[in-house]
Amino acid sequence: MSRLGNAVNRLVAQGPTFAPGSVWLVGAGPGDPGYLTVNALVGLTQADVILYDALIDRHTLDLARPDAEVIYSGKRAGLHSIDQNSICAQLVSLAQSGRRVLRLKGGDPMVFGRGGEEMLMLARAGIPFKIIPGVTAGLAALAIATIPATLRDVNRAVVFATGHEAREAPETDWAALARLGQPIVLYMALRRLESIATALMSGGMAPDMPVAIIASATMPEENVLVIDLATAARDGDRQPIDPPAIIVIGEIVRMRAKLRTLAPSLAEALA
Repeated sequence: MSRLGNAVNRLVAQGPTFAPGSVWLVGAGPGDPGYLTVNALVGLTQADVILYDALIDRHTLDLARPDAEVIYSGKRAGLHSIDQNSICAQLVSLAQSGRRVLRLKGGDPMVFGRGGEEMLMLARAGIPFKIIPGVTAGLAALAIATIPATLRDVNRAVVFATGHEAREAPETDWAALARLGQPIVLYMALRRLESIATALMSGGMAPDMPVAIIASATMPEENVLVIDLATAARDGDRQPIDPPAIIVIGEIVRMRAKLRTLAPSLAEALA
């Protein structure tokens, strides 16, 4: 085995021990398996059963133990999904049977990933659990698209928000977010972008504020569309783009065009 292979094996061997009867809530990163953490790999190689989300790449699942049971537990907007309470109950039941249970989520399990709900359910049932953070898509998508999340003299904060409507939570005050004057990174907002953009402009955000829609970030089919807020508010004027997508609204988006202007020979490589 190569020196690199030996080093990787040592890292995995020195990782945390996955105890029988426990649950790991693991972030798989934005899509490409190259963004997995070493501890996520450790969990995949030890788990007896893996409950995975809709956006998990099949090559990531190939890293599981050959004899591990793999169960689809995806949730996608507009499609038939497994009830969250059922997923939580399944995690508890599998752990109580003495198995090592890995809940594999896209991005980071604690960023709009319902990891908090699952953590509470496990705690109430007395099930030991461990959190393995992942690279959240809200930051990875921007970086891959050459948009800095923070830029000196441009912004001092970044707002993460979800466009998904939840019955149990109040509607986001988009006008208030507009008045902050800081970039807004939206998860699960493609279906509601028109109404969100309209609300942001009603709150005072400029119609020419740049908007980047980053679809399937880090994957071969990645697509980046840059428009302005006024265009985003007119759904019919936008180029069709498919989910999953991260949307970023703010002055930081202008860096993408600036890089291409400064280094036109790199435009293709940066695309």
